[in-house]
Amino acid sequence: MPQPKAMNLRFPDPAQRAAIEAAARQEGVSLQEYILSAAYARATAVETHFLDGFRASMARSGAAFAEAAGAAGADGERRAEELAARRGLEEQQERGHAA
Repeated sequence: MPQPKAMNLRFPDPAQRAAIEAAARQEGVSLQEYILSAAYARATAVETHFLDGFRASMARSGAAFAEAAGAAGADGERRAEELAARRGLEEQQERGHAA
């Protein structure tokens, strides 16, 4: 099994490299480990932000569908009442014609 290659870390700004190295030393980890940890933290923060937005979107969609379903349910109930009233009228008219 081949050995993994080390990360090739190039920094165009020497001050940036020095700052990152100092931060890594302060944390007590290697430069590579510090950079990977920072990248992982950033990626999970982005993921969390995305998932929070997705959950909020789902809640808004759910509320909109529930509102639409409520309106449709009210329309359905009204329609059933209208049909029942119509049947009642038709029955009365049939009884009137039969008499």
